[in-house]
Amino acid sequence: MKVTDLQTPALLVDAAALEHNLATMAAALPGPRLRPHVKAHKTTELARRQAAYGHRAFTCATIREVEGMVAAGLSDDLLLANEVLDARRLGALADRARITVAVDSPETVEAAAAGGLREVLVDVDVGLPRCGCAPGDAGRIADLARSKGLEVRGVMGYEGHLMLVADAGQRRTMTADCMALLSRAAADVGGEVVSAGGTGTYADNTVATEIQAGSYALMDTAYGAVGLPFRPALSVLGTVISASPPSSAVQPPWVVADVGLKSLGMDHGNPTVPGATVWFCSDEHVTFAPDEPRSVKVGDRVRVLPAHVDPTVALHAALHLVDGDTVVETWPVDLRGW
Repeated sequence: MKVTDLQTPALLVDAAALEHNLATMAAALPGPRLRPHVKAHKTTELARRQAAYGHRAFTCATIREVEGMVAAGLSDDLLLANEVLDARRLGALADRARITVAVDSPETVEAAAAGGLREVLVDVDVGLPRCGCAPGDAGRIADLARSKGLEVRGVMGYEGHLMLVADAGQRRTMTADCMALLSRAAADVGGEVVSAGGTGTYADNTVATEIQAGSYALMDTAYGAVGLPFRPALSVLGTVISASPPSSAVQPPWVVADVGLKSLGMDHGNPTVPGATVWFCSDEHVTFAPDEPRSVKVGDRVRVLPAHVDPTVALHAALHLVDGDTVVETWPVDLRGW
């Protein structure tokens, strides 16, 4: 199949860029130093590629992702890096897989125990105002978990607010400050695991025993602006469906492709169309002005680069692995949903 045979919008993954990204990260964080986060691609076939590079432990964001990874046989060590208040679906898998869940309160500890889970990490707030207990409360949460019969493997903390800090020195310093908080909590909690980090801080975080990076495999334009050694592998293929009339003195020529809000994650801003300036996106459309007027015509295919990988992938049913204009494989995005 050729790329031109695909119905648009369609999600493309450049095979060479993907392999470069997987190999680059595996060299930097070999084996258990990396716990890839599958929320970024939600695709068990891509997770198999990561496992082939030696990464057998994975991070998940949803119960559905855990279930799908277990069904795919990628279940050596799965971390649900999120709090849940109904762990029964996870507990049902406990005899088939090693599953650890994040806890940050008495309620989430109770849910893990009641759901039949056996292992937890204490989630610690290291500066991102999201989940996580105060660092000073981590030991108390760990003691409570042990009293419920749970094994506490250690701590986790996500410095997510630093992932897109452009200044490398500032990002490194702020990461060290966050990890100082997590280290103090780890001393109170015990256990061997200190789980943290992501694509933006994978090279700066020298404290964590494992890094939960995910976006590195596919990359997006937001991470691309930070100066990381990974290549943009993901794009959304679109078809130009309309073009403006001849240019007037008031407005330059523009064209419209069938890639809009329903096929792009937009929380990090507009996508990028190489060789053009994106004006705006609407439900089904991206409107852009080519750098060379009249260089794009109705029926042309364009590749739109998303600003945020994770929500973009979740909007599509399949990833098409491509080599130039040839579709090499098609992988279902089989970890979508809840």
